[in-house]
Amino acid sequence: MLIRFNVKNFLSFSEREEGKSEEFSMIAGKVRNKKTHVYENDKIKLLKLAAIYGANASGKSNLVKALDFMRHTVVRGLPKGHTDMYCKIDDANKEKESYFEVEIMLGEKYYAYGFEAVLSQSRFVSEWLIELSGDNKEKLIFSRDINEGNYEFGDVLKEKGLINKLNVYAEDIQEDDSVLLLSTMNKNKRTLYQQYGSAAIFQDVYTWVEKRLDINYPDSIISDYSYMAKTENVEEVCRIISAFGTGITGFKMVDVPPEKVLGELPKQMQDKIISDIEEKTAETRSSGNKKGFGMIMRSKRDFFILNVDKDENVECKTIKFSHGKENVLFKISEESDGTIRILDLLEVLLAGEGKTYVIDELDRCLHPSLTHKFVETFLQLAAKRNTQLIVTTHESRLLDFNLLRRDEIWFVNKRKSGESDIYSLEEYNTRFDQKIDKAYLEGRYGGVPIFNTIFPVEEEV
Repeated sequence: MLIRFNVKNFLSFSEREEGKSEEFSMIAGKVRNKKTHVYENDKIKLLKLAAIYGANASGKSNLVKALDFMRHTVVRGLPKGHTDMYCKIDDANKEKESYFEVEIMLGEKYYAYGFEAVLSQSRFVSEWLIELSGDNKEKLIFSRDINEGNYEFGDVLKEKGLINKLNVYAEDIQEDDSVLLLSTMNKNKRTLYQQYGSAAIFQDVYTWVEKRLDINYPDSIISDYSYMAKTENVEEVCRIISAFGTGITGFKMVDVPPEKVLGELPKQMQDKIISDIEEKTAETRSSGNKKGFGMIMRSKRDFFILNVDKDENVECKTIKFSHGKENVLFKISEESDGTIRILDLLEVLLAGEGKTYVIDELDRCLHPSLTHKFVETFLQLAAKRNTQLIVTTHESRLLDFNLLRRDEIWFVNKRKSGESDIYSLEEYNTRFDQKIDKAYLEGRYGGVPIFNTIFPVEEEV
C-alpha cells in the first residue's frame, strides 16, 4: 500500500520551501469516524481512498504524471521528453536535481525508495532504498551517490555469498549515471532471488512499482475485463452493474470467428495479435506444454478472448450484454461511453486486491450521481479489502462528510508564480457541519478557477 509520495522540481512542482519537496500522504489523520475507510495495524493507519481537487491546470494531473514518471523510470527507464520536464518556473531549476520518493508498505514492513536526477542532462544523481520502522529509525538497504561513484549496502544484505554478487552488480554501474540499481537488479536475476532470500527485497519493491501501482489517465483502458471471463464472477458482476443504473441485466461470452475479429481491427492491432500468438505458440512448444494457452485482448470499445488449443486451433470469444431480454445481445461498442467507463471501473471494485489505483479524472463520462455511487461502493467493499484508490476529480458531490473523511480530501492549488501546492483538508480547522462542497466552490480552500472577463464591457460615453 502507498504511504507517501514526495516530488520536487517536476512540471509545476518546485519546492514547498527551501529544500523541501511537495508531499502527498495516505497516512490517516486525526479523524475518528468511518474507521472502515482505514487500514490499521499496531504501527500505522493508512487511508484507502483520497480525492484530489483543483482547478483546470492547477497541477492535479501533474501529481499523477509525477507518480507515473517514477514508475516508468524504474520499469522502462527515463521516458521520452524527460529533458524538458523539470519545473520551468525558475530558470535555475534546469540544472537542479528532480526528486522522487515513494514510501510503501509491503506485508508488515515499510520502505522508502527514491532517486534524484538532473532531467535536462538525462543523468541520475542518487538512489536509495531504506526500511522504515515505527520508532523513526531507518535501516539502510542500499544507497548510491552516483556523482561520487560511491555505493553502500546495509547489513541485511551482507549474507554470505550474496554481498559479493551485489558488489559485482553495483560496480558494473558504479559510475553509470544512466541506470538505476533497482532496475538492474530486476533483469535476469531470478536465480539470485531463489538462492538468497534477503535479496528478494529488490524484487518485492520493483514488483510493487510495476504491478501494484496502477496509474490511469482519462483515456486509459483501466480493465481488460478478465474478471468477467470467470464464470464464478457473473452473478456478482451483474449485481454491481445493475446497481449503477446502466440498464444492463446480464452478459454472455459469445463465439465469434477469429478471421472476422481480425478483419474489424486496425492493421497495427492485427499485426500485434498475430505476433503475440506466434510468440506464445513458440513458448508453448519449447516448454512442452500440451494444454494450449489463452490471451485477452482489449481495445477502447472491444474485448476478445483468444484460446489456442494443443493442436494450435484458434477459438475466439467476445462479451455481449443484455438489457432486459436475454436473447437480445449488444456488443461493447454499442454501449454508451458512460457504461463503458463503469465497466472499466469494475476492476477497481472486483479485481484489485492489494493494488493502489490512481485514476485521473474519475468523473469523466459519468453522471455526478454515478461518480458518487462508485466511490460509495468502493468504500463499502474496501472495508474488507486492502485496495487503495486515489482519484482526481471536479465532482463537488463527493465533498460530503457523510461520504468522505476530512483527511481523504486533498487540494492542488497553483500560486501566482505558476507553482503547484498540494495540501489536505486536514490542514484547515473545518467544522463537521461545514457545507464543504459550497465552501470549496466559493474558493475557501483554493483549487478553483479564477476567471477574468472574456469580453470587457465598454464604458458608455
